[in-house]
Amino acid sequence: MAKNKVVAGDYQGYAVKDGWSSFTFNPPLFSQNSGSVVIDKSTVLGYEIITDEHRRNAVSGIARGLIGGYLFGSAGTLGGTMSAKNRSIYTIAVDFHDGKRSLIEIDEKKYKAFIKSVF
Repeated sequence: MAKNKVVAGDYQGYAVKDGWSSFTFNPPLFSQNSGSVVIDKSTVLGYEIITDEHRRNAVSGIARGLIGGYLFGSAGTLGGTMSAKNRSIYTIAVDFHDGKRSLIEIDEKKYKAFIKSVF
């Protein structure tokens, strides 16, 4: 499961949030850091996708396999297990106009929002 946070560099520990009209890095709850960092084309100089992992959700696969097995026998077990949901996790290096750099780990939903915000 993606952490949806800044995992290294500047802003380490900040949560990655996407809202109705913005994409931000938000500091931890009881942090000395002040304010969110807006992520858009005016603040981001560039980015690079470091990894793009696709993982199957094990719990989903087991549950689907059990249900498939109950309904359709061994073929249902195999089909149910193979139909487990895929989850994509992206690790992205972000370079800012002010010289700061961050490494973020985000899920597919946040990745799509990130791409839209910096386009």
